[in-house]
Amino acid sequence: MRCNRLKTCLPIVVLLCFSQAAWAQFAPQTDLAGTTAIPGDSSAFVDWASGCTVQRGPQNIADTSLGLASAGENSDALGISDDATVSLGDGGSAIVTFNHPIYNGPGFDFAVFENGFMTNDSNMAFLELGFVEVSTDGIRYVRFPAVTNVQDTFQLNNDGSIDCSQLYNLAGKYIARYGTPFDLQELVDSPGIDANNINYVKVIDVVGSIDSAYATYDHNGHIVNDPWPTPYPSCGFDLDAVGVINSKGASAIEEVSGNDAIKIYPNPVHRGNPCSVQLPGIAGNIRLYDISGKLLNQWPGTGNNGWQLIRTANLSGGVYFISAETPIGQYNTKLIVE
Repeated sequence: MRCNRLKTCLPIVVLLCFSQAAWAQFAPQTDLAGTTAIPGDSSAFVDWASGCTVQRGPQNIADTSLGLASAGENSDALGISDDATVSLGDGGSAIVTFNHPIYNGPGFDFAVFENGFMTNDSNMAFLELGFVEVSTDGIRYVRFPAVTNVQDTFQLNNDGSIDCSQLYNLAGKYIARYGTPFDLQELVDSPGIDANNINYVKVIDVVGSIDSAYATYDHNGHIVNDPWPTPYPSCGFDLDAVGVINSKGASAIEEVSGNDAIKIYPNPVHRGNPCSVQLPGIAGNIRLYDISGKLLNQWPGTGNNGWQLIRTANLSGGVYFISAETPIGQYNTKLIVE
């Protein structure tokens, strides 16, 4: 952050006016209908980054005599989202690790936090952006397909602002204390990684210059334009935190082998209708969890090959998890409420 703190063909008149709205396409800023922003205090987060290694970039990639970014410490990216950040500098990067692997569960799997801020009342914000990559082994990384519809005709300077509805899969899309979420399902077929066993998340500053000598490009080959230059020790992407939604350390929602032993009918079930759960063998407690791992209800075991009726009138549409204890271990499976 500064110290002071899909591409389409458009008519030329629109380009000359630099209409932000004409390029809007994706989820809007926090507190607006359709946003995907996740607040840092959300119960969806079950784990946070426990390790961080930063490779700093220059304060100004076009004038390296200014030296490297220097604000913050690696440890400022650890734990829950707060006011402490580590600045990456132009093109700098951070690799964060976790207590347990991230897996490709239902919906978003993790979120990245930066410290952007609103600049006026029309959904515009000062945002510094980053690409996000993931790895299983720390060697092979795969990048989320990032898209920007922000114009690249004039350079956003260090007073520039962006409509985040023009951004997709770019960390820093949302203002401070709100995470930009990522879904590993988008990378499930990528060679070299196991989307159910992600141990490393890398965040890379986009630079933001529209000068082809320094520019970085999105998935569609469009220049990523964000405020530049910001020639200060706190320049570039400011990493606050990385929160995990689907963690293999959260045993309540971790899928294990053998979950076919739980049978649910019907599944999906329409909200308001009951469903029946057939349990494997002699089951102990049966538990119902929401997507964040919060326990919603539990029942005693029903005996050999018993059935448990689950009512859904008080459930919202979405994905839930059912866990059953048996003499041979714990079984988990998904319940989908429509």
